[in-house]
Amino acid sequence: METTPKPPISWAIPPVVRLVPNDAAELASLERACFSHPWSEEQLAYGLREKALHILGMRAEDGTLGAYCSFYCVADEGEIVNIAVAEGNRRRGWGRVLLGAVLQSAAEMGIHRMFLEVRQSNAAAIGLYAAHGFVRTGVRKRYYPDTNEDALVMTLTMAEARQEPS
Repeated sequence: METTPKPPISWAIPPVVRLVPNDAAELASLERACFSHPWSEEQLAYGLREKALHILGMRAEDGTLGAYCSFYCVADEGEIVNIAVAEGNRRRGWGRVLLGAVLQSAAEMGIHRMFLEVRQSNAAAIGLYAAHGFVRTGVRKRYYPDTNEDALVMTLTMAEARQEPS
């Protein structure tokens, strides 16, 4: 039986783009693939439509949404809500580039401090955030309802942000 060879994986990192309400279905699909308590398509569309939620994303060569990061900005503070990278795009620099773009966007919006919660067992995400300058500032006990796992609170003073970590 003859098989058609698969095209080589492209290691090129795509540009970061701002997502819009019409992207909500694709966002919800990636949410379901990455999180145990995903946001719904309706929640995502509403947040984008009302401009309460900012979402930057990256598309794979075939045009599908391969990663995104959602964040809120209130006054001079921001909160990273979710960062999701499709399984096939992980460990290829997408998260690093996407987080750097989010921090740049937040700085341009006048944000002075960002914070986030992350599962204490998510070593890859903790490492990514630390590489950009986030530091652990607290713990939310039994934060995640599916496992009762604690969340680490990490904070970044934007003056100390590293868009391109070393």
